[in-house]
Amino acid sequence: MKLASYVILLFGISATIWAQSPPASPADSAGKSATSSSGSLSADLDRLQSFASQSAQQIAALHIEKWKANSAAKSAAQSNADSLHRNLTDVLPSLIESARAAPGDVNAQFKLYRDANALYDVFDGITESTRIFGQKGQYESLSVQLHTLGSVRRNLGEGLEDLTASTQSELQQLRAEHKNDQQRLAMAEAATAEARKQVMLAQAELEKKPAPKKKSVAKKSTTLANGTSSAPPPANAAVQTAATPRP
Repeated sequence: MKLASYVILLFGISATIWAQSPPASPADSAGKSATSSSGSLSADLDRLQSFASQSAQQIAALHIEKWKANSAAKSAAQSNADSLHRNLTDVLPSLIESARAAPGDVNAQFKLYRDANALYDVFDGITESTRIFGQKGQYESLSVQLHTLGSVRRNLGEGLEDLTASTQSELQQLRAEHKNDQQRLAMAEAATAEARKQVMLAQAELEKKPAPKKKSVAKKSTTLANGTSSAPPPANAAVQTAATPRP
């Protein structure tokens, strides 16, 4: 009975410890944040994609070689224009697609935001050079595109900040849950080890006890049908029988 009680105790302690642990709540704060901002992100990505397509055409139509500027200024402007065109037609579209495919990916959003920042600085320079040396209509078109890029860049930065904060909160929650799980596991292992120890002690105690001795059962003389005992007659009875004379 003691052994059975310890076995029941073993399972009872483990079940109690795990029952006390609250059900793991899904760390969905980052998911909710990403879902709530997915609409605005998608709109910004559409604007950025349109910007890339239109700006690439406008950059290619500048004809910097015809500007009324010295060779050094035209060379620098052409180098910037070529760099912008490569980014607008190759790098930026790829980053936009990556960010669109994974709106909750901090790495993808950061790469896009970093590229948008770099583009803005160079685009601002080529726009200013166009104002000075290029045509007025081209400058005005580039100014509109620069404003679009600046607006999208600002929105991407704010979205990245929110995404980073929610991801950090999720990471901290997962770490706390992992720590609690480790503590509960350690408690369960300690309780299991203690219960197993008690079971082993109970088994050892049972093995040490001597086997109970069987009580000897005294032979009872069977009673005959006539009520006489089946035990042999006493010795004096046999002598009397022998001494009795025959008729």
